[in-house]
Amino acid sequence: MSYERNYSVNKTLSKDTLNKKLSGVCSGIAKHYELPRLVVRVAAVFALITFPMATGVAYIVASILMPSKY
Repeated sequence: MSYERNYSVNKTLSKDTLNKKLSGVCSGIAKHYELPRLVVRVAAVFALITFPMATGVAYIVASILMPSKY
């Protein structure tokens, strides 16, 4: 009996530099989770308004740590 699993999808979270507005973080998240870019960007702006310090720091850290796709 073999319990080894083989997954055919190798998706990695990365910045999308083709559809970027600032650094491509929101666009990369939208592409990874197959969501519309506008929804992710509106959610990011809403989070920035409600939690400005945490969201700002998280965005800066994500833009530094996430690799670029292209």
